[in-house]
Amino acid sequence: MTLTDYEPSTTEAGRREADVLIVDDDDGLRREMAAYLAAHGYRVHQAPEARTARRILRSEPIQLVVLDVMMPGEDGLSLCRSLGDEPGPAVLMLSAMGEPLDRVVGLELGADDYVAKPLEPRELLARVRALLRRRGVAGSAKGKVLGFGGFRFDILRRRLSAPDGDLLMLTPGELTLLCAFIDNPQVILSREQLFTLTRGEDAQALDRAVDVQVSRLRRKLNDKAASEIIKTHRGFGYIFDVKVTAL
Repeated sequence: MTLTDYEPSTTEAGRREADVLIVDDDDGLRREMAAYLAAHGYRVHQAPEARTARRILRSEPIQLVVLDVMMPGEDGLSLCRSLGDEPGPAVLMLSAMGEPLDRVVGLELGADDYVAKPLEPRELLARVRALLRRRGVAGSAKGKVLGFGGFRFDILRRRLSAPDGDLLMLTPGELTLLCAFIDNPQVILSREQLFTLTRGEDAQALDRAVDVQVSRLRRKLNDKAASEIIKTHRGFGYIFDVKVTAL
């Protein structure tokens, strides 16, 4: 593979999902990530350093940047800071260090998510899908705010306000789960479907992880809701039993 775009496979091209830019000076790793994402329907652009990345960002409709922290010349943190100056693509930062301080700095500079190297291709795909899903929901909502059952959900700020005005704190996993439900209101979703929507179709370990996370999210919503929002359909799965509107 060259440093030019890696086109989706013929089996996936018909359902291309988004334009992704991978910025990493490790040629082998960058190409491996590009090939994997392209095989799952993404149009992937590559840059070995920040200067090339900036050129691609000016000329292509990039929706998500996978950005390495440590690079020669301008590092990933500097590029991330400039991307946060105005509305732009989602940013998934990569670091070989993975220390808590590195994560904090990256997130404070505007990164949407942060993961330590080495990472499994399935995890990369799941995180990319989760970030794009959040941005996709936000893009379809007038004013970037959704309403359901008296709640107000600001997608871009990741703020959920209860009907009484209180702010509810959601973990990243609960946020992703809520976005999956919001994408599919009043539709019964099986555990397998929810697992795929929140962690990627190649994720394998199901266990009771979905049940536990649904239970936590449901508890937070029901404590403030006039009626039950997430309901269980025994033998089938769960339903987000409320209308979702753009505010």
